[in-house]
Amino acid sequence: MAEIVPEMRWDAPLRLLGGLHYLALAEGIDPWSDVRSVLAERGEWLARFVVEQGVQTNEVRRSWGLLPVFLLAARDAGRPLDLVELGTSAGLNLVWDRYCYRYEAGEWGGDEARVVLSGEERRPVPRDLLSVRPAVRRRTGIDLSPIDVATEEGARLLECFVWADQAERIARLRQAIDVLREDPPELIRGDYVRLLPGLLEERDDEALTVVYQTASFGFLTDEERASVLGAIEAAGRDGRLAFVTAAFDPEREGCFPLDLTLWPGGRTRRAAYADFHGAWLEWVA
Repeated sequence: MAEIVPEMRWDAPLRLLGGLHYLALAEGIDPWSDVRSVLAERGEWLARFVVEQGVQTNEVRRSWGLLPVFLLAARDAGRPLDLVELGTSAGLNLVWDRYCYRYEAGEWGGDEARVVLSGEERRPVPRDLLSVRPAVRRRTGIDLSPIDVATEEGARLLECFVWADQAERIARLRQAIDVLREDPPELIRGDYVRLLPGLLEERDDEALTVVYQTASFGFLTDEERASVLGAIEAAGRDGRLAFVTAAFDPEREGCFPLDLTLWPGGRTRRAAYADFHGAWLEWVA
């Protein structure tokens, strides 16, 4: 393995598995029945993939946990939404309003939606929240290496990091890609630690700007995370703003808490606990 992965990183096994899956998708080969042979025959290509290609996932089912938090923010603001997602990957969770959602209290979204999301509710979402129907006016995502799934190569790259035996996730991903391709969001390539303050300065107070992240904070240093939070707090003092984040709670391992902060006021409330991939949701707001 040292020859395949010259610089061993914590995510090197994920990169290697992604590379094997990429070969299966791109070339129609079966790398799983004889992995050693594939490593020997395609070792040079795989080594390059592992070194150059970071893990890229865009789990669309997370929108099932995020939607009620967005509705909570929209209900309090009473105006359209401008979305800014940090660490957006391909932007599949920027088009969440085009999906259909099923909760114990009812459905949200159109019956014609091709992506239908559901999961286990450990504490149900309030029925009255599902009556909120905000208009999304603008969608912007920032990522160091955004994926353009309008291309076959981009779609394949995103799919290769969903493990080959997870047929349900792969089917859901492909459906979401089809939805996004109809009207893609704006994806900005760059470091959101540096770019976010400028975007927030340009926001329009006729809408509620909703900044959100679900996984990317884990890749920041403490200093970078503090910088982002400081920029959001400073922007909140100048106008309407919402921040939805997958927070950290040492007492609740195996999931992420979803916190919502709204300005004016800057009050933070815990809205829910959610599974990392959106399999379950516990509403607490």
